[in-house]
Amino acid sequence: MCSNETHYTIRRMAGIMVLLFLALGYWVSPWFYLVVAFTGLNLLQSSFTKWCPIEKVFEKA
Repeated sequence: MCSNETHYTIRRMAGIMVLLFLALGYWVSPWFYLVVAFTGLNLLQSSFTKWCPIEKVFEKA
C-alpha cells in the first residue's frame, strides 16, 4: 500500500505530464496528444482498479 505522499506525487506527475504534452502537441507535433490520451486512460483505469503501474516504481524507490 502506498502512502498519501506517494498518491499526491503520482497525481502531480500526471498533471505535469498532461500540461507538458498538451503544450508540446500544440507547438511541436500533434502526435504528443497521444501521450495525453494515454495518461488520461491510465488515470481512468486506476480509478476503477485501484492500481497504477507507477506505484510499483515508487515502492522500490
